Amino acid sequence: MKEINEEIICAGFGGQGIMLMGKLIAETGMSVGYNVTWFPSYGAEVRGGTAHSMIHISSQPIASPTVSVPSICIVMNGPSLAKFMDRVKENGLLIINTSMVDKVVEKKSIKIAMFPFTDLASELGNIKTANMIAVGALIGLKKLFSLENTLKQMCKLLPDKGDIVSVNREALKLGYKLATEG
Repeated sequence: MKEINEEIICAGFGGQGIMLMGKLIAETGMSVGYNVTWFPSYGAEVRGGTAHSMIHISSQPIASPTVSVPSICIVMNGPSLAKFMDRVKENGLLIINTSMVDKVVEKKSIKIAMFPFTDLASELGNIKTANMIAVGALIGLKKLFSLENTLKQMCKLLPDKGDIVSVNREALKLGYKLATEG
C-alpha cells in the first residue's frame, strides 16, 4: 500500500449524486486498507440545493473528518466552483464539470482538469451517471486505487435494479479512459 494523504471535496447541486461520489471514494479507499473519513454536507437538503462531500484518505491516522483545504476538489456546477476553487491546496487538483460551468478557469498554483461530465452522461443515456464519470476521471488522474477496486465497491453501493449498475459501470470506465488517454 502506497503512502497517501488526500483530502477531497466533491461538490454540486443536490440530485447530482454528490454524496454517492464521496461514499464511493471513501468505501474504495477503505476496501484497500487506507484510513478514511467521509463527511456529507447537505446545504438545502432538496434536489437542486447545494451539497458537498468531504473525504479524507490517508495511510496515517486521521484526526478530523472535515476538509477545509482540499488537495483534490471535484466541482459539478458553477456555484460549487465559486465556493471551492480558492480553497484547493497549492499543487492540488481541481476537476471541473464543464457541462455545468460556463466560465474558463485558470489558476497557476493548481492543476485544473476539465471534462463535460453531464454531456457525456447524457450520451450514455442516463444524465445521473455524470458523478460516476467524474469519479472515474479522478481515479484515472490521481491513481488513488485501481479502477477494478472502484468498480467492485460501486457494485456493492448501488441497488441491483435494471441497468443501474451496468450504466454506472460504463460511466466509471468512461471517466477513467478520458483521464488516462486524453
